[in-house]
Amino acid sequence: MREIEIDRGDRVLRVRDAGDPDGPVVIYFHGTPGSRLDLGFGEHIAGEQGVRLVTFDRPGYGGSTAAPFGLASIAADAHAIADGLGVDRFATLGMSGGGPGSLAAATVPGDRVIRAGVASGAAPFQLVPGALDHLDDNDQAAMKHLPADPAAAAARFAAGFEPLIDAVAPGGPGPAVAFADLLSPRDSELMEDPRLASALTATMREALRPGTSGGGWDNVSWLGAWDVDLSAIGCPVLLWYGTDDRFAPLPLGRWLAENLPDARLVMREGEGHFGIMEHLGEMLDALTEP
Repeated sequence: MREIEIDRGDRVLRVRDAGDPDGPVVIYFHGTPGSRLDLGFGEHIAGEQGVRLVTFDRPGYGGSTAAPFGLASIAADAHAIADGLGVDRFATLGMSGGGPGSLAAATVPGDRVIRAGVASGAAPFQLVPGALDHLDDNDQAAMKHLPADPAAAAARFAAGFEPLIDAVAPGGPGPAVAFADLLSPRDSELMEDPRLASALTATMREALRPGTSGGGWDNVSWLGAWDVDLSAIGCPVLLWYGTDDRFAPLPLGRWLAENLPDARLVMREGEGHFGIMEHLGEMLDALTEP
C-alpha cells in the first residue's frame, strides 16, 4: 500500500493505492461522509484476489484540498488519478454517497471504464418519486437554496455533519451510536465486530478531520440536480442493495436499474446499508472478471 498526492492545479487529491499492483484496477468512491480509508477493512481481500484497489478523498475530506465540486468534476478527478497512476482502463465502485461518483466516472466519453458498481448508493433524488420527502429538517432547509445558491446549500448541508465530529473523536460514542436510528438489524450485527466498527470510525474520523465541507458539497452534488448524463454510460452497471437499507432504500436501486442503459440489480434480503463489508470480495470479482 502507498499513499500519494495527485496535483489538480490549485488543489491536490490524496490517493491510497492498495492490493495487487499488477492486477486489474478498481477506483473506489467513498461514502458521505467517508474517506480513502473506507475499505481499509478489506484491502487484504483485494490483494488476495489480485485486484489493485485505488481510493481517494474527495475535495474537503481527509487529505484532499477543500473546493466546491459536482459529479462531473469528481468524474474528472477520478480520470486524472488514473492518468497519474498510469492506468489505462479501470472499473469503478461507489458506496452510499460515493455511488453517484462511480456512475459519473462512467459517463466520460470513451471505453476506459469497463464496469461501474454501486453498493447501497444514492440515485438522483429529484427524479426518484418521494425520495426528497425523507430528508431531515436541516437538509430540507439546505435544499431551498438550490439551484440558485449552491454554496449556501453546501454550508447548510455541512452543518448537519458537525455532530459526527464529536461522535467519531477519540473517546466518542462512535458512528454506530450516532446512526443507531438508521441501522438495520443486520447493520447492527456487523457493527458488533470490533474490526468493522473500528474501520468505520477510522474512515469517518479522517473524513471529518479538516471539517465538514466535503459532506456539504457531496450533498449538493447528488441531492441537487446531477450535472452528468446517465444515458451516456456505455459499460455494464452492477447494483447491490439490501432490502432493509434505511440510508439508501431499495427504491433508489430500482430506479437506477430501470433507468440506466445496462444495469443489473442484486437485492439481498434482510441486509442493510453496509453490505459492502460482507460482500466486497464478490463485488471486486464481478467488476474485474475477464
